Amino acid sequence: MLSNFDGPAEIVAPRISIDHGKCIVPMACKKCLEVCPQAVFMVQVQKMAKYVETDINQPGAYKLRAMFQDKCVVCDDCLKVCPVGALTITVPQEV
Repeated sequence: MLSNFDGPAEIVAPRISIDHGKCIVPMACKKCLEVCPQAVFMVQVQKMAKYVETDINQPGAYKLRAMFQDKCVVCDDCLKVCPVGALTITVPQEV
């Protein structure tokens, strides 16, 4: 009998920060998207015009998002491949 069991332990996901001042053309780069084994990242369109294709090299046209931070295993592969150093990962201390 588990008398000291209070339920499942709380899992705290790592916090991924993206410096959008450095990561200005994520669709042209896509290195973090390609290397992440957990598919944590996605790119979101920021500038759209009807019947006009959005240029992947236009700064600010796309924005990198860490939509699935809870899936991050902190392998740091994204940090290693980012050519502009736009990513940081912080792991919260356990309570």
